[in-house]
Amino acid sequence: MYMTRVRLDSSKRKTMEALANPNLMHGAVEHAFTDYGSRHLWRIDPLHGVYYLLIVSEIAPDTAGIVSQFGMEPASESSAVRAYTPFLDKIQQGSRWHFRIAATPTHSVSQGEGKRGKVYPHVSPRHQIQWLIDQGRRHGFEVSEDAVQILQDRQVTFRKGEQHRTRVSMIHVVFEGTLKVTDADAFREALVKGIGREKAFGSGMLTIAGEIR
Repeated sequence: MYMTRVRLDSSKRKTMEALANPNLMHGAVEHAFTDYGSRHLWRIDPLHGVYYLLIVSEIAPDTAGIVSQFGMEPASESSAVRAYTPFLDKIQQGSRWHFRIAATPTHSVSQGEGKRGKVYPHVSPRHQIQWLIDQGRRHGFEVSEDAVQILQDRQVTFRKGEQHRTRVSMIHVVFEGTLKVTDADAFREALVKGIGREKAFGSGMLTIAGEIR
């Protein structure tokens, strides 16, 4: 596994368009790989006024195309690819970490017997945080309500598909806080496969840093 970080250039018009329309960044990310058909986790992180693209993938990407469209040039100075597996292997059950996740919290409402449930976004902070707590139980970590905060909560609307006919509207929520690993294997899988819906559009990536001793 690999973790890639690309510094984005917010002075480029294409970068600002991609920040507003995650389908544009999705396309650039997928074109950075030769394993066509595979999905790759990604998200945008702002840090001290600078935007960074993070990618988690099984193979190392070729970031030249991403940099030419959205990044700071030259690519050698704005793009870094690191092996992620050695870090993942160090994660122990019971360890505590600082975390961040960009996610799309949703719930399904029954439409009657034999019918597929309809998916709705969670719009209140209370339900969004409870969604994360519930996801933790499924994905090998524990987070308490008083150990997480919402850094960003916004609705994103954009178009995709042939001639941009399909309209997509999603809630994009960024959580940050501390967690405890309860199942190391399930937790590692969450780090590389993501959590929740809309992973193609920059949601679902969970990252950790700064183990709490």
